Amino acid sequence: MPDEPSASNVRELTPTVEAVRAALEGLPREPGVSKPDPILAGSHIRRRFGGLVAVQVEHIEVQRGTITALIGPNGAGKTTLFNLLTGFDQADSGDWTFEGREVSKLRSYKVARVGMVRTFQLTKALSRMTVLDNMRLAATSQRGESFFPGLLKSLWGGQEKANTDRARDLLARFNLLAKQDDFAGSLSGGQRKLLEMARALMTEPTMVMLDEPMAGVNPALTQSLLGHIKDLREQGMTVLFVEHDMDMVRDISDWVIVMAQGQIIAEGPPEEVMADPAVIDAYLGAHHDRSLTESGESLQED
Repeated sequence: MPDEPSASNVRELTPTVEAVRAALEGLPREPGVSKPDPILAGSHIRRRFGGLVAVQVEHIEVQRGTITALIGPNGAGKTTLFNLLTGFDQADSGDWTFEGREVSKLRSYKVARVGMVRTFQLTKALSRMTVLDNMRLAATSQRGESFFPGLLKSLWGGQEKANTDRARDLLARFNLLAKQDDFAGSLSGGQRKLLEMARALMTEPTMVMLDEPMAGVNPALTQSLLGHIKDLREQGMTVLFVEHDMDMVRDISDWVIVMAQGQIIAEGPPEEVMADPAVIDAYLGAHHDRSLTESGESLQED
């Protein structure tokens, strides 16, 4: 098996935000458009549930170093696509690569090991463990998890201390250090979102996928979460997120991919995508701009 890419080494090669946006400016505004430096690329991805085709993506690419929004109406297939790409579900067909490596057949924990991690719309914190233990559990390649090395603290004690220090640093960054000894189940919805994002960073990923990071979050924490997402890009990570809040999409995304009925129907910068008739139709219906009276119907019924 080829060596797994080092997150720190890859991050050193990540282009600046300005360079990424400049590269995106000249791209055709069409579904599945090829990117200059894609970190993730997939083709012919299909997933069917009985008679329902949930995902039918002919081609998708995510540019390295960007914050890319994946948007679409409810039932468009966004979360299903996330599940497929990260190994939490199995596609009926298709293949995709991450950092040039085939990952479409990998299980979820192996996808995380190569540097692509995700959070969930409904947070997955281990409620009866402390916040700090939730963080430490996410660290990779822990020697103490093996049976024989686990018998000798001298073999894993130093690594555990380093993991604990890193966990506390991340908790401080996400304003959760004061909660480190609390059970994760006692956190508010917004704090759980912060914990899940912080825990994802324990794996030192090169790409973070966020499924509706603002869902159920108290407005008081919204700006904090937005700031943390922008900070991921500043640290050299690529971000792909699902979101329904269009103000948030406009605020933080460099590029937007739109799904409807399992397919990608549009791509481009936020402002251009929001004005695309195909996108407006997908959200509001093909006849959203017609008055009811045009078809002889009355606006009010007796």
